[in-house]
Amino acid sequence: MALRSGLEAKILIIGCGISGIGAAQKLIKHGFHNVRIIEATSRSGGRIKTGRLGCNIVEIGANWIHGPSQENPVFRLACHYQLLDKEAMSEENQSVDIGGHPPFVANCFTSSGREIDPETLGPAMELYTTVLGKCQDFYSSGEEPLPSVGEFLKKESIRMAHEEWKVDPGTMELRLALLTTLLKLECSISGTHTMTDVGLGAFGMYKTLPGLDCTFPGGYEGLIQHMMSELPKDIVLYNKPVKCIHWKNTHNQPTSKGRTCPVKVECVNEETFEADHVIVTIPLGYLKKHQHTLLSPPLSLKKLHSIQRMGFGTNNKIFLEFEQPFWDENCKIIFFLWEDESDLVDVVSDVKMAWTRKLIAFTVVTPKERFGHLLCGWIAGHESEYMETLSEYEVLHAVTQLIRRFTGNPTVAPKRLLRSQWLSDPYTCGSYSYVATGCSGYDIDTLAEPLPLVGSDAAEPLQVLFAGEATDRSFFSTVHGALITGWREADRLISHYSPLSGELTSKL
Repeated sequence: MALRSGLEAKILIIGCGISGIGAAQKLIKHGFHNVRIIEATSRSGGRIKTGRLGCNIVEIGANWIHGPSQENPVFRLACHYQLLDKEAMSEENQSVDIGGHPPFVANCFTSSGREIDPETLGPAMELYTTVLGKCQDFYSSGEEPLPSVGEFLKKESIRMAHEEWKVDPGTMELRLALLTTLLKLECSISGTHTMTDVGLGAFGMYKTLPGLDCTFPGGYEGLIQHMMSELPKDIVLYNKPVKCIHWKNTHNQPTSKGRTCPVKVECVNEETFEADHVIVTIPLGYLKKHQHTLLSPPLSLKKLHSIQRMGFGTNNKIFLEFEQPFWDENCKIIFFLWEDESDLVDVVSDVKMAWTRKLIAFTVVTPKERFGHLLCGWIAGHESEYMETLSEYEVLHAVTQLIRRFTGNPTVAPKRLLRSQWLSDPYTCGSYSYVATGCSGYDIDTLAEPLPLVGSDAAEPLQVLFAGEATDRSFFSTVHGALITGWREADRLISHYSPLSGELTSKL
């Protein structure tokens, strides 16, 4: 029995992150009234997660609006809900084009307890920015001289350094150590264990937007709360992890309205929900872990191979609160340079003994009038994953020893610590996606393809649709990428039903 109206279509959205919320908002605004969100946890927001350290609001998950300008839908929403300060919304802030790398004022400390003059290290910063730009250019040129970003960065940086820097051996070693530090920081930015895992040819596929990255004074979750307030009160079913999505379902019993739905969602608690369409917005990390069991019939080999080729890594934060700062008044970021690391290697040989060698950058959380003396440390990869297994006391002790060594101050100590643990989150299994070696835009597009496709042999197309940051080839790894893809899949369903006599009529 066909639907009398497309507005009657039963639509289930798996995951109540910003992608799922955005899809639900758009569908409901277009008149669909049988929309539900199934969420595995007890909260909305997904990888947008605001917490507290003492009296401070801190972002355990998403931190910034990357590229806060009119092209960014997250920025537009934040402005609409009046969640940003005047500086972030200013025309000047929106017009700054930083290419994804903010021009931070830095303090640099070495493993022998010295602070290095920024002027000594400035040429290393400039060289690194130049080489990173070359990495991004290969996408548009269609070239790939080496398989990975890490290999190219290392080879080209060392070549240029020895050609351009006519300095004494000590200065050369320090500058190379900074390049190593920046390479490790790039692991956090890309969300990967090593930049050798990131594909060179696809690296430039990521698109930066203009605007100087900004934060939410009241926390990123404020955006989620405002979006949720516009949805029906009972739209989300919480604490319902999905076990399997049964599509091409020919065994469903007719509903009370006398028709059969093609999709059945089976939860871990054995509850089932029927739908005409399901939008899957779960993180790629979870999909990688459950790729063989999440759907029945299983995913095609083409889709499975794309999921396997795509990268999904762990990037964690370690927040530290101090009584007094050990950094300069205008400092925005602190770099730690290991003087014995001038060979541009971004992994450690002994993770258990030396995991803190990957913790090489701390951003200063501002403004200090609101946050006091608060730092956010960044650590990615297997070293970050090992950090998650340690107790909070062990992490605090190790980080305190690290800071004392680099500052040369034997008494400096954070009074409070909070860290994220994204790999340990059973419904995230990491932080965000990246284009791995051997991966291309084709794989992202393949992941985004719905099941079955319109025009295929199936009588009922668009049973399972896919959204989330990993399904956007321009904005993967970002909040705005996640939101855009939720809207994209909602639009796909809206356009599937054509307007007739003032309402949507089924094409089924």
